[in-house]
Amino acid sequence: MGDRAVIEQVRSAAGRTGGALAAATAATAAAAAATGADAADRDRRLAPATVTALTAAGFPRHFVPARWGGTQGGFAELLTATATVAEGCASAAWCAMLWAAHGRFAAFLPPDGQGELWGDSPDIRIAAAVLPPAGQAIPDRDGWLLHGRWSFASGVEHAEWILLAAPDAAAPDRGARVFALPRDAVRIEDTWDSTGLRGTGSHAVVLPETRVPAHRSFAFADLLRGDPAAPARCHAVPAHLPGGLLFAAPALGAARRALAAWTERAAPGLLDGSAAARETLARSGAEIDAVALLLRAAAERADTGPVDAAAVARNRRDAAVAVDLLTGAVERLLRTSGTGVLAAPGELQRCWRDIHVIASHGALRLEPAAADHARSLTHRA
Repeated sequence: MGDRAVIEQVRSAAGRTGGALAAATAATAAAAAATGADAADRDRRLAPATVTALTAAGFPRHFVPARWGGTQGGFAELLTATATVAEGCASAAWCAMLWAAHGRFAAFLPPDGQGELWGDSPDIRIAAAVLPPAGQAIPDRDGWLLHGRWSFASGVEHAEWILLAAPDAAAPDRGARVFALPRDAVRIEDTWDSTGLRGTGSHAVVLPETRVPAHRSFAFADLLRGDPAAPARCHAVPAHLPGGLLFAAPALGAARRALAAWTERAAPGLLDGSAAARETLARSGAEIDAVALLLRAAAERADTGPVDAAAVARNRRDAAVAVDLLTGAVERLLRTSGTGVLAAPGELQRCWRDIHVIASHGALRLEPAAADHARSLTHRA
């Protein structure tokens, strides 16, 4: 049975109805991710069954325009589904979230370029390496000559297309452009051997000089601004409005799983043991629940709130603070678990490692987010 047939079978078995990322398919994908989580951490790549389940759940099609059969869905739906999958495996959730987000990026391509990607199916997995822009793009008649090396292309081993950002060599002041290429056009360098998120396969890619037609390129600034005239809200908002909260979503799911794993270990002594263990459970659990509310509110602002600098700054602030809180909550769990948790691989240790790597992402750094938030308040005063 081919991959597409398996995807439809999984959707049918999960009772998927409608276009959104349904709870049933997200749970099915989470179960598949959990089954393969230890192997993904060990082998530094997702299992094919996990990739199929994530695709069947609707992640790659989530922001694809409706004209191509996509969902052009909401940010709150993606937040919830990503966190659900992360309770099974944060690496799987990271890739799933990015396959969705990169479909949103690709929606800024001209119609002919979109047709090349999604003409046969909206379930196309797209990797990307766009920040920072790298390589070099040289204008060439009605297209571009592109070459270079890009880092951190998460999920690239399982992608069918890849987006690469490069400066315009002829006019650097015009800013970078984003280019869509079949994934087979690039060579993958095995560079990702990190402490956490080991299964994401966030390797570097190398592209020899390749001609890219104009219809497979768009200005990076278009993505940053969003298109206010777009019929779907998900394509209209600026990139930084939902960006941070989506990167935070895998950390939320990983923290929930860490809390569950810690509670399973501590359960025999919680009632008649030390008060410190009960306080750890209460404080870490409350912080994780508070983060869920914080991120949900940020997602609702991205889906329905005013689109202005203040909203962008608030969402950036809340995403950075949310991951900081999750990191602290899981640190507390680990400190009260004893050295045995660190002596051998296990769920709690893996979640702790994954959350630390997520927290290191540039989109979740508190200092620039805090500066942006303070600036937005100053301008309003």
